[in-house]
Amino acid sequence: MATNSQNLSSAIKERSELGRSLDRSFILLTRVFALAVAATLLWIAIQVAIGAWPAIQKFGVGFLAQSTWNPVKDEYGVLPQVYGTLVSSLIGLLIAVPIGVGTAVLLSENFLPSQARVVLVFLVELLAAIPSVVYGVWGIFVLIPILNNVGKWLNAYFGWLPLFSTSPTGPGMLPAGIILAIMTLPIITAISRDALISVPSTLRQASIGLGATRWETIFQVLIPAAFSGIVSAVMLALGRAMGETMAVTMLIGNSNKISASLFAPANTISSLLANQFAEASGLQVAALMYAALVLFVLTLIVNILAELIVIRVKRV
Repeated sequence: MATNSQNLSSAIKERSELGRSLDRSFILLTRVFALAVAATLLWIAIQVAIGAWPAIQKFGVGFLAQSTWNPVKDEYGVLPQVYGTLVSSLIGLLIAVPIGVGTAVLLSENFLPSQARVVLVFLVELLAAIPSVVYGVWGIFVLIPILNNVGKWLNAYFGWLPLFSTSPTGPGMLPAGIILAIMTLPIITAISRDALISVPSTLRQASIGLGATRWETIFQVLIPAAFSGIVSAVMLALGRAMGETMAVTMLIGNSNKISASLFAPANTISSLLANQFAEASGLQVAALMYAALVLFVLTLIVNILAELIVIRVKRV
């Protein structure tokens, strides 16, 4: 009997040592992976900065404030592209966030039968699987003709407003923003839905038990509880919108001018890179790398702000 107890204790001790060894190995492996991700990010930034260094030396910070992009005279400025990147992404978020969060609420609550919710979840996720060039083609042949008719009416009756001061002629800021809204909608919906589903059911039950209505529970309990996840979804969608290339290139008009009108053609950093990198040479390559570095920094700032917002919300 004593021998069996000793054997059992020895086996448990061996398992415990093996478990601790596996835990240490797993922790070490995850640290290595985390450092590898950070090193990869740093390596990309360094390589882009090295390629952009001639333009950084020549143009400095003024590169961000200049509107001229003239490869013939080697005069480069990225202000219209930064403006187009930010504004088109903002338009996309203004459209996608209410629809995405509303869809997430619809799919996370029992408003619909379970079979209908499964179908809707599949359709939303299917939007993310469509290639961006398909969105671009659809935007050219379907979206732009619709917006042209609407834009002409808005320009005729509200042309005194800066937003509608130009008559639509085809590609422009608004078509690009709407396409970005459609492309970022699956990200916002999926992550927001996961955040809402992960809210403990006890919060919902406690709210209803205290006399709150279903909508009061959703807007005053569930959404605030899942707010950090929703913010993460929005910021991730913003980063996706800022980096989108093909669909935006096909729809935004690729004009290096700043205009307050939603129907005027514009440009983004991603579109600039896609259109000119293949034929660039000399200082133009460095200027394009400088523009890529600016986009890299903007995306990094967005992610840092998202993390700070999430941390602050969790503390509250």
